[in-house]
Amino acid sequence: MADMEKLYRHYLQSSGICTDSRRVEQGCLFFALRGERFDGNRYALQALEAGASFAVVDEPSLPSDERLIQVEDSLQALQQLARHHRRQFDIPVLAVTGTNGKTTTKELCAAVLSKFYCLHYTRGNFNNHIGLPLTILSMPRDADFLLLEMGANHAGEIEALCRIAEPDFGLITNVGMAHLEGFGSFEGVKQTKAELYRFLAERGGLAFVNLDEPHLRDLLPAGLKTFTYSSEKSAGADVFVRCIETHGKLQLAFEEQGQWREVAMALSGEYNFRNAMTAVAVGLFFSRKSAVTAEKAVEEIAKALESYRPEMNRSQWVERGGHFYFLDAYNANPTSMRLALEDFAKAEGAFKVAVLGEMLELGAYSEQAHEELLAQARRLPLDRIVCVGEGFAKAAKATGLPWFAHASEAKTWLQQQSLPPQSRIFLKGSRKVALERIL
Repeated sequence: MADMEKLYRHYLQSSGICTDSRRVEQGCLFFALRGERFDGNRYALQALEAGASFAVVDEPSLPSDERLIQVEDSLQALQQLARHHRRQFDIPVLAVTGTNGKTTTKELCAAVLSKFYCLHYTRGNFNNHIGLPLTILSMPRDADFLLLEMGANHAGEIEALCRIAEPDFGLITNVGMAHLEGFGSFEGVKQTKAELYRFLAERGGLAFVNLDEPHLRDLLPAGLKTFTYSSEKSAGADVFVRCIETHGKLQLAFEEQGQWREVAMALSGEYNFRNAMTAVAVGLFFSRKSAVTAEKAVEEIAKALESYRPEMNRSQWVERGGHFYFLDAYNANPTSMRLALEDFAKAEGAFKVAVLGEMLELGAYSEQAHEELLAQARRLPLDRIVCVGEGFAKAAKATGLPWFAHASEAKTWLQQQSLPPQSRIFLKGSRKVALERIL
């Protein structure tokens, strides 16, 4: 602990943490991390020359320099430093994970919680073994709430992140078919996500549970405290949120102590209703702890949801050249693709084109998953279907549908189509496919 205290003093006196020698700021604390294609130790001296106050390294052969802090493992040192920093705060820490919707849910919760707290939260997708510690270490001293997103593609990763962040509250958005290459099976996905529940049970924490989602209740350990929510009045949840409309502009209604409020959001789809419902439940729970009136709580939560605008290629409607594009090109898996496609197909009176991008990290299930998704798409009221990426090659060929290896080729194909004015075009695929290039 003495070494950690010393490292922590260096951190407190620094201008912040840096892991990229090309982005060194004056007075920062540089961590030399290793990866498959890089070794930060090679750039430690360069980082010092660029203005870093100290560099944390794990390569003993580096020349002697009092500004080089030798540790066994630089990544572990970063994670331990983050945990030490987190322990200096006696504040609520809420962890969000799940197969689909965790980033949107985190963003919606952040919009709501910032109405009641000085909130610090995960920016972008800094949700892994490096991003989460960096998020914690960027937390300012006046923060009174920490909201963290946790991502995983292998068993044990959520538990490892919990050991760093030590959350006392948590939620799983859902469990679905994703990252099967790393998890091995759907059961592997469920057990990895449930690592959050098990950690909370161990620490006497509380889980927010969406009773509308299958599997979640089955994963709850005995004795774990819960705060539940549902769109079904009969479910008897702690919070009831009424779904008014999911297609076009998402509309919902909720109440607190008799104060009802309808909300219209710049999102669409039943899956986004569930994300918004989660934010309502989290907002109501914590607003009660911040001693605001029920009327004020309802109004602030509604304002936060109504002002939220999706970004980062997630569930965005974009108008270009007289057509409307549904852009959700940040990531994709069989569950999220199916839900988004079903919602898109509900548009009445519009010419609808579905551009389906390959779904990655599905392992042995990949061929079957792409065949099943294409079969589903063909059953929906869509006017054109086009596939992009190697995962769809065999299924597209078997059905005679247009297929392209890259988004640029699909863009050329779209430009050659005589689409009616105000056509709707669906763009969703895994990040590597980069379907946003079509725009």
